[in-house]
Order: sequence, then structure tokens, then C-alpha cells
Amino acid sequence: MAGRIVLNNVSYHGAGCIKEIVPEIQRGGYKHIFVTSDPDLIKFGVTGKVTALLDEAGIAYTVYSGIKPNPTIENVKEGVQAFKDCGADAIVAIGGGSSMDTAKAIGVIIANPEFEDVRSLEGVAPTKNHAVPTIAVPTTAGTAAEVTINYVITDVEKQRKFVCVDTNDIPAIAVVDPEMMYSMPKGLTAATGMDALTHAIEGYITKAAWEMTDMFHLEAIRLISKNLRSAVAGEIEGREGMALGQYIAGMGFSNVGLGIDHAMAHTLSAYYDTPHGVACAMFLPIVMDFNKEYTGERYREVARAMGVEGVDQMTQEEYRQAAIDAVQQLSIDVGIPTKNERIREEDLDQLAIDALHDACYPGNPREATKEQVIEMFRKLM
Repeated sequence: MAGRIVLNNVSYHGAGCIKEIVPEIQRGGYKHIFVTSDPDLIKFGVTGKVTALLDEAGIAYTVYSGIKPNPTIENVKEGVQAFKDCGADAIVAIGGGSSMDTAKAIGVIIANPEFEDVRSLEGVAPTKNHAVPTIAVPTTAGTAAEVTINYVITDVEKQRKFVCVDTNDIPAIAVVDPEMMYSMPKGLTAATGMDALTHAIEGYITKAAWEMTDMFHLEAIRLISKNLRSAVAGEIEGREGMALGQYIAGMGFSNVGLGIDHAMAHTLSAYYDTPHGVACAMFLPIVMDFNKEYTGERYREVARAMGVEGVDQMTQEEYRQAAIDAVQQLSIDVGIPTKNERIREEDLDQLAIDALHDACYPGNPREATKEQVIEMFRKLM
């Protein structure tokens, strides 16, 4: 099977690179920018770092901030109407996965109006036109939504999240400026960082993994393992390392998919509003243990990238456990909880069914039964 790599047309990296946004807008000839962000980023002046540049350059824009942490179908519908009402011709998405996922859905629907029913975008939608030109500016180091072909929308009515995978949704330009991430609180830094680690590890062991994505994923694991603790402590060097590490993870997993960890995390978030990164982190050691017999020698390289010494002298059983232990320790060190007391026994059957129907599940290296998935959920109770 042919390997495929889809990336941004252009990406900028490094402190202060948001200054490239205005020149890119001017080169594109865009007249009115639709800015997607969330209320907290506006409140704390993060969004204003970008809109100030637009003001200085005399570029017209409209801000849409009605976005929830787990963006809903209604958020998207409102955003589509707001885009039409202001006559915008390009998008600047500022924020974490929520803002960027919302922007992706809006951009795709504007360019492909036959998909105005948001649910019709679930899975691999056969859209014909690329989304509205979008510049993605992440403010968290974790989702890598700025470089992926995926987005996730919450269906409140049906109490579920659905994943959309579409090469037409990738932002044309990514501006990964670690200075936009400096104000992230400790808990969000930890959660998004562990989400990035989950991307890298799941992408590395997924069924579709190949040499080029392996390169991205192993380097991402190394960077995240090296930098996440210091990023959570607020150190600038750690923040910069995480900004790069999470982007590199996105370069990989976007092109090969994920696995059952993300499938269960999506379900947990939909039912109990658990933050996505926290859900991913809680499941990661459990899922790694479930998958270990189906990963060949890959956990040895995961352990090595996590900084475990002496892996070449270990047995297969030892280095597999060493990889799991290193991930578990990192999660504990950055303050991720190990249990979710909101999970109810009566929900387990439907939780498992929904996880097995999630678009991320098919990439998992090991097939799972409903009973096995229930047992993994139960381990968090």
C-alpha cells in the first residue's frame, strides 16, 4: 500500500513567528478575516496578540468566540452563519483543538455547502473542495490540530463525539509560536502534553505505521519525554520543546491514524465531559498493556525514546514493561489522575459499543471485543 503524507503548505516555528500572519494574509489578498477563538483566550489577551497585528495592518476581521471546550454541532452551525454574515474570505484559528476543529468544520462547509448537515462530515467525507484558506495558531502544545487532517465534533443530542477525516480540512498555514502558549495553566499543559504523547505512541504502533511516520513519532516521543515536566513547571525551554514535539507528532499520526486509546477517550469525554488530554493519558498505560503482544519490538524504541537506559540488554517482556512504566511515571509526574469516579457501571456497555464504532479504533494493532473494552474502562473506576 502506498504511504501518504499530507502537511501544511507552509508552517512557521519559533518565538515571535506570529508576525508572519499579516504578510501571509497580504500575499493571499484576503480582505476580511474570520477569527475563531474561545472566550478565555480573549479574556486573558492571548487572542489579542494576533488581532493587534491585524489592527496595525488595517486588516478587517470578525471574531467568533462561541466555542465550547468540546465543540458542538451547534457551534459549527453558528460559526458557518457568522462567517457568511460578515463576508469573510479566510480564517485565522487561534486556540487549542476546540477552536481549530470548529474552524475546520466551518471552512469545509463554506467550501462544500452540500455538507451543511454537520453529521454528514463524520468519517471520511467525500468533499470536493479544499476548506476556506485557514491560518492555524495553536495556543496549546498537544492537539496538533494545526497540522492534521482530523477534527472532532460533539453531538450533544446523541451524547457522542464523532471524528472527521478529510485532506481538504488541513490548514494551509500553521504558525506555531511558543510565546502563544506561555500562559497555559499547569493542568492544561500536562493534559495537552500527554495528548501529544498519546498521538505519538498510538501513531507509532498503528496498523498503517511506516518508515516516514516512524521517524516523526519517535522524535516526538523523545521531545515530549524530555520537555513535558519542565513545561508543566513553566520553564520556557520546556514550552518551546513541547511546541515542536506536539507538531511533529501531528505530522505523523494525521497520516496513519491512531487507535483504541483515542476511541475510548472520545467516548469518555462525550459522556462525562472529561478533558480529552486527561482521558487519553489515563488510558495510555492501560492500552499499551493491552496492545503489547501485537507490537513486535516497537516498545523497545518507545522506551529508548522515553529515556530508559539499557533497553538493548532487556528481554522483550522487560522492555515492553519499561515503556509502559515510563509513560505511567511521566503521567503521574505531571499530575494526571489515574481514576475517573464519574464512570458508572450501567454505562459501561454503551461506552464500549461507542468506542468500537469510533473512527480511531480500526487503526489499533489488536482487535478488541466489547468485553475487553469494558474491562479497560473498568480499570479507571
